[in-house]
Amino acid sequence: MPNINGIIKTLQNIMRKDAGVSGDAQRIEQLGWMITLKILDDKDAEMELIEDDYVSVIPADLQWRAWAGDSEGITGDAMKEFVDSKLFPGLQNLDVTDADGGVNARAVLVRDIFAGTNNYMKNGTIITSNLAI
Repeated sequence: MPNINGIIKTLQNIMRKDAGVSGDAQRIEQLGWMITLKILDDKDAEMELIEDDYVSVIPADLQWRAWAGDSEGITGDAMKEFVDSKLFPGLQNLDVTDADGGVNARAVLVRDIFAGTNNYMKNGTIITSNLAI
């Protein structure tokens, strides 16, 4: 497993090249949402193996593996457009009802995490570079 400190330093250096990210607070927020989505996706993949009927609270097209895990997937301006227009609004407005009409605590957690999250990056190519975590 790669050294997490090295990965974070590399990502921070990449983000320093982006005109939209002007300080450490913004870099930390960028790293936070990316790492959160990666962890959630890894956990979903694990749960899919353990539970036959497991369904992620995150819609399939917004899951990390669908857009960040595909090396042949979207890049550049299309990546920025996806993050700003589809990913963030989709997670911020996530349906939190479960199959029985109750509240899905995991969906509430995801929605609440992304409720105040912003994408400061202006360069979709740099966003794509950061996804190698």
